[in-house]
Amino acid sequence: MFRPQRRALIAAAAAACVMTALPAHAADTIKIGLITALSGQSARAGESLTRGMTIAIDEINAKGGLLGGRKLELVRRDDEGNPAKGVLAARELIYKEKVAVLFGGLDTPVSMAIVPIANQEKVPFMGPWAAGTPITHNGANPNFAFRVSAVDEVVDKAMLQYAQKAFNATRPGLILVNNPWGESNEKGIVAAMAAKGGKPVGVEKFEANDVDVVPQLGRLKAAGADVLLMVGNVGPSAQVVKSLDRMGWKVPVVSHWGPAGGRFTELAGPNAKNVHFVQTYSFFGSPSPVSTRVVNDLKAKYSDVKGPDDITPAVGVANAYDATQLAALAIAKAGSTKGDAVREGFYKIDRYEGLIKTYVKPFSPQQHDALTENDYVWAQFIDNRIVPVKQ
Repeated sequence: MFRPQRRALIAAAAAACVMTALPAHAADTIKIGLITALSGQSARAGESLTRGMTIAIDEINAKGGLLGGRKLELVRRDDEGNPAKGVLAARELIYKEKVAVLFGGLDTPVSMAIVPIANQEKVPFMGPWAAGTPITHNGANPNFAFRVSAVDEVVDKAMLQYAQKAFNATRPGLILVNNPWGESNEKGIVAAMAAKGGKPVGVEKFEANDVDVVPQLGRLKAAGADVLLMVGNVGPSAQVVKSLDRMGWKVPVVSHWGPAGGRFTELAGPNAKNVHFVQTYSFFGSPSPVSTRVVNDLKAKYSDVKGPDDITPAVGVANAYDATQLAALAIAKAGSTKGDAVREGFYKIDRYEGLIKTYVKPFSPQQHDALTENDYVWAQFIDNRIVPVKQ
């Protein structure tokens, strides 16, 4: 006569097990993917992105995580600057690791190869470095690509303005890497000059593995260039400087931020200091409460960081830190890790006091780039440190 009561007890125990099992799902981590150069000449840039994201993730997790206590987890893959390897990594992180947000890395060609997959699979993509305009201006509707970084078409205007203001340049020559990033900037610089009624005295291209750029530079010198507007990552940009040394041509060089991504001073030699390049942030100057906290967190977590001198390239750390915080806010606003909900969550961000700036409604369906030309600073290498140019 006790059997019905026993069955009830068993059923109750089973229900209790189910109920106690439910919070386990809430404890599952939310994976954030990063695909970037983690080896080679640009490995330092990949490490800076990693550190910026890690510090932000540690802060978020220390505050209890997201969506009822779920912790964030960073999952990285090395693209080696190769679009094909970037695509393979993206597929693994999307299909196997089930990342909620996929971060791109340094190279525009890699990001441009990944973004169509992110749009197809409805996984939000965040760009914390690569500046190619088509990454976010990709024609997709809906568009899942967002960015906290420089944008070529805006940088191109800033490069021209800086060359004119700092060096009184009137005859710019373009020296550009021969890939989609170079093409993006050629289009932007030519448009910026056309808007002012001018055009470059010449446009020269170099390959990423070139070790001598003297012929191209010689043509620009013969054309009368009084400033070089340069676009290239660490290695090829260093070869431009070394080729200028061999020619004995002392011409101002105004660059996109490629030289900041790795061992530029080591590869370029003493005249690396003559290259002025754009940045979105510097840890030098009057610290804000956010920068003070981030510097202290970096010093506590990484033994090689003793102060701002050791946070390099700062742009990688800063962009990645703010981008991670904004992605977390988007997930929180979405109340979900589902891709389309997170995409909408980016549009719902009202205000965030970040490292680079205070963001006020940074994203909208029409605007997927959080930074503007007002957020750029100009820098150079002094004693292997990236510091703002004194003007």
